[in-house]
Amino acid sequence: MISLVRLLLTVLIAISMPALVSAETVEVKMLNRGEKGSMVFEPDFLALRPGDSVKFIATNKSHNAATIDGMVPDGHPGFKCKINEEIVVTFDKPGFYGIKCSPHYAMGMVMLIKVGHVELQQSYRAIEVPARAKPRFEALFAGAEAE
Repeated sequence: MISLVRLLLTVLIAISMPALVSAETVEVKMLNRGEKGSMVFEPDFLALRPGDSVKFIATNKSHNAATIDGMVPDGHPGFKCKINEEIVVTFDKPGFYGIKCSPHYAMGMVMLIKVGHVELQQSYRAIEVPARAKPRFEALFAGAEAE
Protein backbone atom coordinates (compact mmCIF):
# COMPACT_ATOMS: atom_id res chain seq x y z
CA MET A 1 0.00 0.00 0.00
CA ILE A 2 2.80 2.42 0.91
CA SER A 3 4.62 1.79 -2.38
CA LEU A 4 1.38 2.47 -4.31
CA VAL A 5 1.01 5.81 -2.50
CA ARG A 6 4.65 6.66 -3.27
CA LEU A 7 4.12 5.74 -6.92
CA LEU A 8 1.03 7.95 -7.13
CA LEU A 9 2.86 10.86 -5.48
CA THR A 10 5.79 10.44 -7.85
CA VAL A 11 3.45 10.45 -10.87
CA LEU A 12 1.60 13.54 -9.60
CA ILE A 13 4.86 15.41 -9.04
CA ALA A 14 6.16 14.41 -12.47
CA ILE A 15 2.94 15.55 -14.13
CA SER A 16 2.94 18.93 -12.39
CA MET A 17 6.64 19.70 -12.94
CA PRO A 18 6.34 20.75 -16.63
CA ALA A 19 3.68 23.30 -15.65
CA LEU A 20 5.92 24.70 -12.94
CA VAL A 21 8.96 24.78 -15.19
CA SER A 22 7.09 26.38 -18.10
CA ALA A 23 5.77 29.31 -16.06
CA GLU A 24 7.40 32.50 -17.22
CA THR A 25 8.28 35.83 -15.61
CA VAL A 26 7.99 38.86 -17.87
CA GLU A 27 9.53 42.21 -16.97
CA VAL A 28 7.52 45.42 -17.33
CA LYS A 29 9.28 48.74 -16.96
CA MET A 30 7.56 51.75 -15.43
CA LEU A 31 8.94 54.73 -17.36
CA ASN A 32 8.71 58.52 -17.47
CA ARG A 33 9.23 58.27 -21.25
CA GLY A 34 9.07 55.29 -23.56
CA GLU A 35 8.38 54.36 -27.17
CA LYS A 36 4.70 55.37 -26.88
CA GLY A 37 5.24 58.68 -25.10
CA SER A 38 5.41 59.87 -21.53
CA MET A 39 4.32 58.01 -18.40
CA VAL A 40 4.12 54.49 -19.79
CA PHE A 41 4.43 50.85 -18.92
CA GLU A 42 6.68 49.06 -21.37
CA PRO A 43 5.32 46.81 -22.70
CA ASP A 44 1.78 48.09 -22.18
CA PHE A 45 0.06 44.83 -23.22
CA LEU A 46 0.87 41.27 -22.24
CA ALA A 47 -0.77 37.97 -23.13
CA LEU A 48 0.12 35.45 -20.43
CA ARG A 49 -0.65 31.86 -19.57
CA PRO A 50 -2.15 31.15 -16.17
CA GLY A 51 0.72 30.81 -13.71
CA ASP A 52 2.97 33.31 -15.47
CA SER A 53 4.33 36.24 -13.48
CA VAL A 54 5.09 39.87 -14.16
CA LYS A 55 7.95 41.72 -12.53
CA PHE A 56 7.08 45.42 -12.40
CA ILE A 57 10.32 47.42 -12.40
CA ALA A 58 10.37 51.03 -11.19
CA THR A 59 12.89 52.12 -13.83
CA ASN A 60 12.19 55.78 -13.05
CA LYS A 61 11.23 57.08 -9.61
CA SER A 62 7.70 57.71 -8.30
CA HIS A 63 5.90 54.88 -10.11
CA ASN A 64 3.90 51.93 -8.89
CA ALA A 65 1.65 49.21 -10.31
CA ALA A 66 -1.91 48.63 -9.13
CA THR A 67 -5.02 46.99 -10.49
CA ILE A 68 -7.95 49.17 -11.48
CA ASP A 69 -11.24 48.59 -9.65
CA GLY A 70 -13.61 46.70 -11.95
CA MET A 71 -10.82 45.65 -14.32
CA VAL A 72 -9.92 42.31 -12.78
CA PRO A 73 -11.53 38.88 -13.15
CA ASP A 74 -14.46 38.27 -10.80
CA GLY A 75 -13.25 37.31 -7.36
CA HIS A 76 -9.68 38.53 -7.84
CA PRO A 77 -8.61 40.79 -4.95
CA GLY A 78 -6.30 42.96 -7.07
CA PHE A 79 -2.92 44.29 -5.95
CA LYS A 80 -1.10 47.55 -5.32
CA CYS A 81 2.62 47.97 -4.77
CA LYS A 82 4.29 50.86 -3.03
CA ILE A 83 5.87 53.77 -4.89
CA ASN A 84 9.35 52.87 -6.25
CA GLU A 85 8.84 49.21 -5.31
CA GLU A 86 9.66 46.33 -7.61
CA ILE A 87 7.04 43.64 -7.32
CA VAL A 88 6.48 40.22 -8.86
CA VAL A 89 2.83 39.30 -9.37
CA THR A 90 1.71 35.82 -10.44
CA PHE A 91 -1.43 35.74 -12.57
CA ASP A 92 -3.19 32.42 -11.95
CA LYS A 93 -6.76 33.43 -12.74
CA PRO A 94 -7.72 33.75 -16.44
CA GLY A 95 -9.16 37.08 -17.51
CA PHE A 96 -8.12 40.65 -18.19
CA TYR A 97 -6.34 42.91 -15.72
CA GLY A 98 -6.31 46.70 -16.08
CA ILE A 99 -3.17 48.10 -14.46
CA LYS A 100 -2.37 51.71 -13.54
CA CYS A 101 0.40 53.72 -12.00
CA SER A 102 -1.52 55.41 -9.19
CA PRO A 103 0.42 58.73 -9.20
CA HIS A 104 0.29 58.98 -13.02
CA TYR A 105 -3.13 57.48 -13.79
CA ALA A 106 -4.51 60.91 -14.76
CA MET A 107 -1.61 61.19 -17.21
CA GLY A 108 -2.70 57.96 -18.90
CA MET A 109 -0.18 55.55 -17.40
CA VAL A 110 -2.04 52.26 -17.88
CA MET A 111 -1.52 48.78 -19.27
CA LEU A 112 -3.59 45.67 -19.98
CA ILE A 113 -2.77 42.05 -19.17
CA LYS A 114 -4.64 39.14 -20.72
CA VAL A 115 -4.35 35.79 -18.95
CA GLY A 116 -5.44 32.67 -20.81
CA HIS A 117 -7.76 32.31 -23.78
CA VAL A 118 -10.52 34.71 -22.79
CA GLU A 119 -12.61 37.42 -24.38
CA LEU A 120 -12.59 41.01 -23.17
CA GLN A 121 -15.60 41.82 -21.02
CA GLN A 122 -17.45 44.75 -22.54
CA SER A 123 -17.98 46.11 -19.02
CA TYR A 124 -14.32 47.17 -19.04
CA ARG A 125 -15.12 49.78 -21.71
CA ALA A 126 -17.79 51.31 -19.44
CA ILE A 127 -15.47 51.89 -16.48
CA GLU A 128 -14.69 55.54 -15.97
CA VAL A 129 -11.02 56.27 -16.41
CA PRO A 130 -9.15 59.60 -16.64
CA ALA A 131 -9.41 61.39 -19.99
CA ARG A 132 -5.79 60.67 -20.94
CA ALA A 133 -6.11 56.99 -20.02
CA LYS A 134 -9.21 56.46 -22.18
CA PRO A 135 -7.53 56.54 -25.64
CA ARG A 136 -4.70 54.34 -24.40
CA PHE A 137 -7.20 51.79 -23.10
CA GLU A 138 -9.22 51.93 -26.32
CA ALA A 139 -6.06 51.08 -28.28
CA LEU A 140 -5.19 48.30 -25.83
CA PHE A 141 -8.74 46.88 -25.98
CA ALA A 142 -8.69 46.93 -29.80
CA GLY A 143 -5.33 45.17 -29.85
CA ALA A 144 -6.50 42.54 -27.36
CA GLU A 145 -9.65 41.83 -29.35
CA ALA A 146 -7.68 41.52 -32.59
CA GLU A 147 -5.26 39.03 -31.05
